[in-house]
Amino acid sequence: MEIQLQELIEQIKKDGVEAAENQAEAILLSAKAEAEKIIADAQAQADKLMADAKAENEKTVKSGEDAIRQAGRNLLISFRESVTRELGAIVGGNVNAVYSSDAFAKLVINAVESWTGKPEAEDIAVILNSADLEKLEGALLAELKAKMLGGVTLKANDSFDGGFRIAVNNGAVYYDYSAEAVTDMLSNYLSPKVTALLKEAE
Repeated sequence: MEIQLQELIEQIKKDGVEAAENQAEAILLSAKAEAEKIIADAQAQADKLMADAKAENEKTVKSGEDAIRQAGRNLLISFRESVTRELGAIVGGNVNAVYSSDAFAKLVINAVESWTGKPEAEDIAVILNSADLEKLEGALLAELKAKMLGGVTLKANDSFDGGFRIAVNNGAVYYDYSAEAVTDMLSNYLSPKVTALLKEAE
């Protein structure tokens, strides 16, 4: 009886130890699986964070490069506009200087002479603003008469500041030698040359 009791106790101990070992092993396996899952999740999150950071960095770099390119374009456009304005101011200043000098009357006479020599040109009118007409009328009429350029009339028109216009065939055709028109023409002629010079300086 005592032996059976002892065997029973041994069997209970053995079963308890096996159960405990099995339970411990199951706990270890579960803990290991949970740890592996946590590590995998952490790695996936780290990979996502790295990918997001890389994408954000690339986006920032591209945005910075685009901003630099745009700033360069803006600077170049601003510089060209500044050069064009300066060129226009220089040309305009020179045109105005010539048109306000004693050479102005000679320019008008030369222009009229070139038109009176053309058989298709009739009824030539020289149009000046009122101030220039008042200042030059006597000299122009005397010069035109001396050169026998009959049929040429002088007219006032204050729609432009300086220079003159020539109307041919009773106003059917106009040729604009106003300060603004000549400045635009010279600026347009000089702009490509200035652009070429700027390119050579690069």
